[in-house]
Amino acid sequence: MEQLKAVEKAFPISNNYPDFSRGDTVTIHYKIVEGNKERIQQFKGVVIQRKGSGHNATFTVRKMSGNIGVERIFPLSSPFIEKIEINKKGHVRRARIFYLRNLTGKKARIQEKRI
Repeated sequence: MEQLKAVEKAFPISNNYPDFSRGDTVTIHYKIVEGNKERIQQFKGVVIQRKGSGHNATFTVRKMSGNIGVERIFPLSSPFIEKIEINKKGHVRRARIFYLRNLTGKKARIQEKRI
């Protein structure tokens, strides 16, 4: 464990993403490599959890594609993430909002945080 901590200190994470948390609606601009071509794909959805710290930090984003729910886990230290935009700040009481998986329609909306 000491060696892992030493490596993490030697190579700090240098990303300048906005401060987002669970319940926020975000758009992730993600690099996709297809053969020798590279393009940026957008994934817009609700952050249902943040997990880990340092190089192991990840966050899960859920979106509805038609009537099917799609979840994707992104490592926060990934070099493929171009940028992260916050569309809406959400007000939730739980750290992991997995209950969204069972809700559909208007019940699946998250209340917007007033600033």
